[in-house]
Amino acid sequence: MGWPSILIQFLNGLAAASALFLTAAGLSLIFGVTRIVNFAHGSLYMLGMYLAASLAPHIGFWWSVPCAALAVAVAGALIERGLLARLYGAPELLQLLATFALVMIIKDYALWQWGPEDILGPRAPGMDGAVALAGQRFPEYDLFLIAVGPAVLGMLWLALRRTRWGVLVRAATQDREMADALGINQRLLFTTVFAAGAFLAGLGGALQIPREPATLHADLAVVSDAFVVVVLGGLGSIPGAFVAALLIGLVKSFCVGLGLSKATLVLEFLVMAAVLIARPWGLFGGIAAPARAATPEPPLALPSRRTVAALAALLAVLALVPATTQGYALILLTDILVFAVFAVSLHFISGPAGLHSFGHAAYFGLGAYAAALMQLRAGAPMELALIAAPLVAGIGAAVFGWFCVRASGIYAAMLTLSFAQIAWSVAFQWDAFTGGSNGLVGVWPQGWLASKTAYYYFVLATSAAAIALLWRALYSPFGYALRAVRDSRLRAEAIGMDPQRLQWAAFALAGLFAGIAGALFAFSKGSISPETMAVPRSVEGLVMVLLGGIQTLTGPVWGAAALTWLQDTLARTFDYWRAAIGLVILVLTLALPQGLGGLLPARSAR
Repeated sequence: MGWPSILIQFLNGLAAASALFLTAAGLSLIFGVTRIVNFAHGSLYMLGMYLAASLAPHIGFWWSVPCAALAVAVAGALIERGLLARLYGAPELLQLLATFALVMIIKDYALWQWGPEDILGPRAPGMDGAVALAGQRFPEYDLFLIAVGPAVLGMLWLALRRTRWGVLVRAATQDREMADALGINQRLLFTTVFAAGAFLAGLGGALQIPREPATLHADLAVVSDAFVVVVLGGLGSIPGAFVAALLIGLVKSFCVGLGLSKATLVLEFLVMAAVLIARPWGLFGGIAAPARAATPEPPLALPSRRTVAALAALLAVLALVPATTQGYALILLTDILVFAVFAVSLHFISGPAGLHSFGHAAYFGLGAYAAALMQLRAGAPMELALIAAPLVAGIGAAVFGWFCVRASGIYAAMLTLSFAQIAWSVAFQWDAFTGGSNGLVGVWPQGWLASKTAYYYFVLATSAAAIALLWRALYSPFGYALRAVRDSRLRAEAIGMDPQRLQWAAFALAGLFAGIAGALFAFSKGSISPETMAVPRSVEGLVMVLLGGIQTLTGPVWGAAALTWLQDTLARTFDYWRAAIGLVILVLTLALPQGLGGLLPARSAR
């Protein structure tokens, strides 16, 4: 690569970094003050794109950009006042659940308003040409974007350092409780901060329409990159977000220039993982505070005899289902059983172990891919694949978990996300081995399990055994030790426990059981694709756990059943099923913060 090409790739990286910084700065600003991990931030970016593309033909591109950003800011203020203000005292995972519900609602709103087709935006008037640089042509508009990033950084610096609002923001960022004690109107401050963050997201989206079309997939794509930038730079640090955006933008640009475009996704998250391993709080961040909860978490109660009898009766009913139907109900129940194992394995580390994972689908996907590859590539029988697949997932979880348990708080959760994205990137881009985006097909059970009824009984028995083993582990010495580490790490260390080793073992064990679910899923569907381990699958697992109730033993099972049934039923009968599920999640989040398990009669914990 000659120096002219190096210059062009460097400028391409700066342009991409500038656009990414706008979105990441808004996300960092919101988290710094409100402490909310806003998963819907990418949806606000997407709204900015659609609004600017719709307004530009009527009022011109340059007017559409600020108008779209202001409209998104108003929407952000309404979201903060109407929903998130009710959740500031709730655990982070419950807030994440609410913002994920917003993702589903906003996506279906965009589908209803603008349709499924991508919308092409206009070129920027006066900047629709190119300039000659080192003998090559470079877009004028990209030069403009390169200047926008530092300009926005400078304005944010002035706002945060030279205005009363900025002083209040910095005070709330450093010590929110002390700011409240000093009489700061936090309600107004939070609303203005959220609106400012939404404005930056909308501005970033609006400025992108001359470069790329507005699409329904932009939300999750950009929020993944924004999370990488924010965590890499340090949560709440605007300069850190700028430096991290430059780093990621340049890494991706030079990968493309060197012909390594398929490695960009992997390298992006490898950079994030490497930085967090060396500096767990990011480049410019401070040490993360421990996760908070609205009230101290009570211990999980041992199952009563009535609960055991009810579960036994439920198993008996499930065993009788094939006698009444051989149709689609068996397929749906198989899915529910598979995802029940997945949700219980995630609950094992999220509840008793106190580890918040945003990437648990990685181990579900590793199990699924291992089973499929063993059968299709190695010619192994299904029985051997079902034994080996969970071991592969457990080994993957052990490798990733060794790094994750050394971080803390939201940084640890983001590290789980980065490793999951690395696994997804490999599956998505390794066409020769994993099938790439097309996945693998022809993954079917052996003859003795070929019928739907036989495979259903096999999944029922395997799932019941897996869930029973995980529940039993919760009341073993190992399970009690995990809860001791979660509740008081210092006291656990004082009596001779090794918190990192205990949590590492729990991480690997949860990954192994997620791999069991993944292997069962692969053989039930007959195919596997990268979506199996994508971010939405991980978030779905969190939704299942939180819907059921993280403080209940059986809650993840009910949550898995409820979400799987809702998705299947609404997707087959209603065009905007995501929005409907999102509304249901929001109602349950506000009305039943303890999840569906909160409906169960309370009894004394042991």
